[in-house]
Amino acid sequence: MIVAAFPGQGSQTPGFLAPWLEFDGARERLERFADAAGVDLVAAGTQWDADRIRDTSVAQPLIVAASILSWQSLTDDERAAFGSVAGHSVGEIAALVAAGVISDVDGMRLVGERGRAMAKAAAEADTGMSAVIGGKEPDVLEAIADAGLQPANFNGGGQIVAAGDMVGLQSLSENAPRGTRVIALQVAGAFHTRYMASASSALQSAVDAIGSVSDPVTDLWTNSDGSVVADGARALELIVHQVQNPVRWDLCMAGFADRGITGLVECSPAGALVGLAKRGLRGTPSVALTSPDDLAAARDLLAESAS
Repeated sequence: MIVAAFPGQGSQTPGFLAPWLEFDGARERLERFADAAGVDLVAAGTQWDADRIRDTSVAQPLIVAASILSWQSLTDDERAAFGSVAGHSVGEIAALVAAGVISDVDGMRLVGERGRAMAKAAAEADTGMSAVIGGKEPDVLEAIADAGLQPANFNGGGQIVAAGDMVGLQSLSENAPRGTRVIALQVAGAFHTRYMASASSALQSAVDAIGSVSDPVTDLWTNSDGSVVADGARALELIVHQVQNPVRWDLCMAGFADRGITGLVECSPAGALVGLAKRGLRGTPSVALTSPDDLAAARDLLAESAS
């Protein structure tokens, strides 16, 4: 089984989208996505600097648009050869599109609303996120709680992301558990925690406005508990749920392993999930679609799996 994985916020870099626009029709498709999301995605992905594309209301639709463009750069037969799809945090919206639950344009409308709602919620308090690398999970969780923070991402491979107010994050950094490193993340809010409560209603309204919802055409994994969701309506419910609750990518990877995963292809802007797979799915072949040049490696992986 080959898994198509779609990354979350923080994976974007200036100009990363430019190579993908060389495909026939890609620029026109991106302009259509931009209209749906309410963000100038062509400029954001080719011209804007790191600070400008770090804005949550820009970063989220930009990442999902890139993921969809790179996914659609594969042929219909190649996409059908994947046994599963999964997204990390906002990447779950790209996974919904890849699984046929919603259209690409509806996905872009949804992520546009998500980005704006979460940016607004983040502006209500001075909060952030830090990755805790290494250590024993019980010790890490205890330190996070002692600092008045919440675990926001269980990324697997010895990485848990803490989120909450900046005073708590500073305390965690100063009192890091033995054998860990605490790295502040360049995000403007405590995503996947109670601080995102005000974003949930706006996101629910965006979900309710989607006209056509189908059941997944392939296995669709959820960050909620690492299970496969077979009902499209339920998958959208979980998109709203995840805004205030931890991302359980560790459980997704455990599910991949239990199913006998034979490879993982991460769509653009790729790298983060392949890095996690190298630690959490040791020995599993993986390909990061950082540019169109990487499509050949993805095709080779699909061919090896089919043989």
